[in-house]
Amino acid sequence: MEEKDGRAIVTVIGEDRVGIIAGVAGVLAENNVNILDISQTVLQEFFAMIMVVDLKASRVGFSELQARLAAAGEKLGVKVELQHADVFRYMHRI
Repeated sequence: MEEKDGRAIVTVIGEDRVGIIAGVAGVLAENNVNILDISQTVLQEFFAMIMVVDLKASRVGFSELQARLAAAGEKLGVKVELQHADVFRYMHRI
């Protein structure tokens, strides 16, 4: 399923530590994925971040990018997920 406008959602959750944003953004940059918007917060020691990204110019397919982000998350000690914007929207509506 390909998002019409190329947007996808990246979520990152885990314990806060140095380098999480740089690590995730680095994977996106390496694959020519543009970050359209980003929000992050630290609640006590817990880190949460959500990014809206544009996949139109990505050098890799959606599944490959998911795998690369998940692998980066494992190295960083956080959980990183990539979802198509439509899937994210439908999962979180009431």
